[in-house]
Amino acid sequence: MTAKAKPASAESMADAIDPEKALIPTVQRVNEMRVKKGFWPKLRSTASRIPFAGQALAAWYATQDPKTPLAAKGVMLGALAYFVMPIDAIPDIFAGIGFTDDAAVIAAVLATLGAHVKRKHHEQAEAALKRVRDAAD
Repeated sequence: MTAKAKPASAESMADAIDPEKALIPTVQRVNEMRVKKGFWPKLRSTASRIPFAGQALAAWYATQDPKTPLAAKGVMLGALAYFVMPIDAIPDIFAGIGFTDDAAVIAAVLATLGAHVKRKHHEQAEAALKRVRDAAD
């Protein structure tokens, strides 16, 4: 601590972790824009090659549901933004292993927040996946 630094008060610490006052809403908006822009194009181009397309879609539908808690939406949007982004831990162009990191992120989010992904989200995902795959044929 420097000589001029003041110790944090309980109020300032509470403000720092309050999602309304932290940067979390900003990050969530950035992820939401990435997902809005890139999710459907990426899903359409990869739906027949990735076994976790249904889970990704169910998470996407959960983020669109107003009943899903904001914190859960934020984490799901982060995972979907990772799926959409062209640069990640294992580039998607590597056949066979390119999507394993994306699958792991989606699986981890669903393992943690799966209670917020309802049956209706899975049903919407199945119907959308069928439409996407039928359109690709």
